[in-house]
Amino acid sequence: MRDSVESGVVKFIGIVRTSNGKESRVEIYSSFCDGLMGLEAFSHLIILYWFHERDTEECRRTLRVVPRKHEGAPEIGVFGSRSPSRPNPIGLCVVRLLRREGCTLMVEGLDAIEGSPIIDIKPYLPRADLVPSAKAPEWTLHGPPT
Repeated sequence: MRDSVESGVVKFIGIVRTSNGKESRVEIYSSFCDGLMGLEAFSHLIILYWFHERDTEECRRTLRVVPRKHEGAPEIGVFGSRSPSRPNPIGLCVVRLLRREGCTLMVEGLDAIEGSPIIDIKPYLPRADLVPSAKAPEWTLHGPPT
């Protein structure tokens, strides 16, 4: 048995078909559609997606960044940022579920672009995911929510 795992396999479960900055259409592949059962009971979801346009060797070597959309942000390690350039180009976004149409989810607030592969969907659970006492650096208060 190995002491550590250095790689794995990710299967994309769907794709962002349209995204206009407010409402997005996320299509889940038919082989994963059964996994959406009961999702309508949740108002919000956590969507994990692949930054496919940043999946390059150069972007995967990025370890330090200056967060562009946060005025006055200092240079920091990539793991202290939401930069799409990172060793594993995985994005995460909390969205509002507007409706489900078969294998398609209409959501609000997704920051992924059209064509982004979907890695996973999880329900947002206020009891588990909300941390009222969480703290963050001052620079994170300026700029977009993600």
